[in-house]
Amino acid sequence: MDEPLTEHAHPVPLPGWLTALCRAVAGLGGLALLAMMLMTVVSVAKRTILGAPIPGDFELVEIGSAVAIFCFLPWCQATGGNVVVDFFTQKASAQTNHLLEAVGDLLYLLIAALLLWRMIHGGLEMRQYGEQSMVLRIPVWWSFVIVLPAMGLLVATTAATMIGHLRMARAGKARA
Repeated sequence: MDEPLTEHAHPVPLPGWLTALCRAVAGLGGLALLAMMLMTVVSVAKRTILGAPIPGDFELVEIGSAVAIFCFLPWCQATGGNVVVDFFTQKASAQTNHLLEAVGDLLYLLIAALLLWRMIHGGLEMRQYGEQSMVLRIPVWWSFVIVLPAMGLLVATTAATMIGHLRMARAGKARA
């Protein structure tokens, strides 16, 4: 088990392979963000100098944003980076906090699994109907090749953190 990489008040240890995979997928999201940034700078410079931007730059930013966001979600969950409102639970025991975290993870797990299920169907339909972006005619389903595995990783990570919080609550520990 890896040491939690978080400032979260109640972190849970995750298997090393899961943490490494979340980190790698977040790195892919970072590369997408970097590519969007560079493309935007070039497009603005091209627009300023030559009077014409990169065709479809907004489409590329739209697709890249989706990829980046979904790639960052598992890392955020693995490191306890999601927003926690602990105003009412600051003085609660570690056990109570872990139980509440487990309930929150369960809800997040159910929502993430539902989204994954529906996104699989949506991606397959977009592929079947040949949906494309307006300017560049990029098949929309291509982004699902990255987004769906990232969403599956979020489901796995959320399940792992939920199990970790349940174990910590049972043990009555404050930290991993």
